[in-house]
Amino acid sequence: MVGASTLTLVCLVASACGTSSAGSTTTSTARQDATGLVGKRYCEVLLVHHDASGFSADVYNTYPLNACPESQWAQMDAKTIASENSALFAELNGPRFWLMDSIHKVRSHAEVVKTFGGMAMILEATVDIGPSIAAAQVPYTTHAVSRQAAFTFASGRQVYELVDPSGKTWIMQTWSQIKDPTLSEADLATLASRLTLPTGWTYRVRTLHVPLVVATADRTAHVLQDNLENSYSMETAG
Repeated sequence: MVGASTLTLVCLVASACGTSSAGSTTTSTARQDATGLVGKRYCEVLLVHHDASGFSADVYNTYPLNACPESQWAQMDAKTIASENSALFAELNGPRFWLMDSIHKVRSHAEVVKTFGGMAMILEATVDIGPSIAAAQVPYTTHAVSRQAAFTFASGRQVYELVDPSGKTWIMQTWSQIKDPTLSEADLATLASRLTLPTGWTYRVRTLHVPLVVATADRTAHVLQDNLENSYSMETAG
């Protein structure tokens, strides 16, 4: 998840942290909280695997170990990363920027930290891709994610949401500069004109009058991306 001085996401309960170029280190952690997240930059590496149940991806995140320096990120080699980590392939996902105010995460296992191209990242989630890689790349397609976290958007915040034909609401959790390197938070209020929404979907902007919490600490999260690769979480339990 990107570096920030206000964060205690790493080593909150741990006695030590460290990394190695090809391996990993673990630290015993339990409850972790991060605040002041809005606008913080991060990047991810997804290591994709396949077994009898289909494809899945282990998601490693730079936050808060570093801010994913652009000069270093640009040198990342997905093929080398996949080979070094015995993955079917690796996907580079970033840069991205947080939109929630805080994250509360509960780890039920030791924290895993790896380095990719010299950049340290934490294993933060596993994504169920399903039987087809091609389907995973289709915008507005729902994916199940095991992340054991709660995202809080504070009262008074302007938020950006999709509403699908069934009435489910999806809140933007991160915006992306993958497709548009110039996209900024200021652009999100007028993003609707740039989205290729499926029939029956709408994009809306609203101001929260009470905090909004997307709580998936004890249940599966459901996420999707729009055609600009901004990411959304379903607001209701799925």
